[in-house]
Amino acid sequence: MGNFIMISQFILSLTILVVLHEFGHFLPARWFQTKVEKFYLFFNPWFSLFKKKIGDTEWGIGWLPLGGYVKIAGMVDESFDTEQLKSEPQPYEFRSKPAWQRLIIMLGGVTVNFILGFLIFGMMLWYYGKEYIPTSELKYGIITDSLTYEMGFRDGDKIMKIGNTNLEQFDRSKIIKAMVLDNVNTLTVERNGQMQEIVVDAKYIQALTKPEAKEYRLWSIPVPTQVAKVAPGMPAEKAGIKAEDRIYSIDGMNVTYMHEIHKIMANKKNTAVVLGVIRGADSLSINLTSNEKGQIGFDNKPFSEYYTTKKEEFSLMEAFPKGIAMGWDVLSNYVKSIKQMFTGKVKAKDSLGGFASIANMFEKTWDWESFWRMTAVLSIILGFMNLLPIPALDGGYVMFLLAEVVSGKKIDDKIIEKATMVGFFLLLGLMIFANGMDVIRAWF
Repeated sequence: MGNFIMISQFILSLTILVVLHEFGHFLPARWFQTKVEKFYLFFNPWFSLFKKKIGDTEWGIGWLPLGGYVKIAGMVDESFDTEQLKSEPQPYEFRSKPAWQRLIIMLGGVTVNFILGFLIFGMMLWYYGKEYIPTSELKYGIITDSLTYEMGFRDGDKIMKIGNTNLEQFDRSKIIKAMVLDNVNTLTVERNGQMQEIVVDAKYIQALTKPEAKEYRLWSIPVPTQVAKVAPGMPAEKAGIKAEDRIYSIDGMNVTYMHEIHKIMANKKNTAVVLGVIRGADSLSINLTSNEKGQIGFDNKPFSEYYTTKKEEFSLMEAFPKGIAMGWDVLSNYVKSIKQMFTGKVKAKDSLGGFASIANMFEKTWDWESFWRMTAVLSIILGFMNLLPIPALDGGYVMFLLAEVVSGKKIDDKIIEKATMVGFFLLLGLMIFANGMDVIRAWF
């Protein structure tokens, strides 16, 4: 069920982005009286799932969810339909329009993507605000996983600085960004009341760039072992565990936080254990047998019981400038990540991923806040990728149009056709490589 929800979110996000991107081309084309022959969500080689002609335009849904397209009359595109170019240019064709109009039509898609990304970020700040936990609230420090333990962090550490910058808010993404994109490898932690520097080896930073890094917990916030609710029919209920009990040991091993219970019980499936429990002023020993998943069966008290979070609220006028700043930060980070790949600091085989990798970025439970955040990020990345000066992408056409504006001479359609074909096969090869890497990661 989790994978179905994750894929559903990906398809919905892709649908929104593709339709709005193509409308970014369609609307200026119609404003300039240019004929649009087709408007398709997804590609339709050989057949369409749905199609209906309204006016001069065939509207449809294809069966291959690799994007979408508008087919503009008199334009050389990835369909390579050049029959119309053999006749004299018609007033309603793309090739008959002035260069500045063609440039606006081609830039329409990426413009919509950037505006959409900025708009979503702004609306999210206005609607949800920004909730965070101040570093000063981390009274129990952080919890490490296997990777951050190898880096040199320890349970109970309080991360105080990233490089020379004080960490005022606990923010995993900010720490990862500093390490991966800004080449910061020194963090300062407070450990047992003393300040200590941790210098992270480059091999661990590179591990954070791999798709499987999503599975790492990295730095988490500990929650004490206080019982909030006992699950009906589970071992805890049968053994007499009650709400407000605090578990302090399992088979004589002391536990203070929930992650310690999870770690111990992972190796005790269908196993009899003895729990040390504090109930009021009493200390009890309770025997029970875990289930086949190593579960005891209780919910701990919520995060908010132990930590005071802060929330920034934004008016509509405050939210949009900050939304633009958030979108710009996403774009800047993405450009930095590509630069890291070209300089060899990040391996392409580790960082490139296809549709499975993108889908995996969505949550396995439906969370609208997470969905819109991911859609905003993808919209900005889609805008940037389409702006690259590669024939067959919007940026490739823009490159030819700018050359025409500068030189005053229109580039021959045959040259554009051949360049588009080269660009198309280059992009196809990149897509096969990226999706192939997904398959390899899944099976090997």
